[in-house]
Amino acid sequence: MAKYIHSMIRVLDEAASVQFYDRCFGLKVAERLDFENFTLVYLANEESGTELELTVNKGRTEPYDLGDGYGHVAFSVDDVDALHARLEAEGYAPRKLVDFAPGGEVIARFFFIADPDGYQIEVLQRGGRYK
Repeated sequence: MAKYIHSMIRVLDEAASVQFYDRCFGLKVAERLDFENFTLVYLANEESGTELELTVNKGRTEPYDLGDGYGHVAFSVDDVDALHARLEAEGYAPRKLVDFAPGGEVIARFFFIADPDGYQIEVLQRGGRYK
C-alpha cells in the first residue's frame, strides 16, 4: 500500500508563496532545504499528514507556464463562508462562493482562489466526503 505524502509546485517568490499559504490555509514551513541551484520548502499543518512542497529555482525570473494539464489542489475548511470573507477583506480576491447542486440538493459549497503563481486552489466546506 502506498501513502500519499506531498505535492510539489514551482514558485517564483518564496516569501510571497510562504505568506500566501500561511495566511490562507495555516500552512507553516515544516522544513527548508537549500541547494546550489534550488530551494525546497515543505509546508504543513496539524490538519493533515500531507505536505505542499514549494520548489524555488534560483535565478528564475520568468513566471512558470502552468500549461493546460494542471487542475487544482483542494483544502477543506470548517467555515468556508468565514474564510472567503476574510480572504476577500485581506485582498486575496477569492472567486465567488458556489453551491454545487447538480440534482437539486447541495452536495458541495466551495470557492476557488489563485496563489501568487496562478495555481488554482479549491476551498471546500468541510463535511460529507470532505472531512
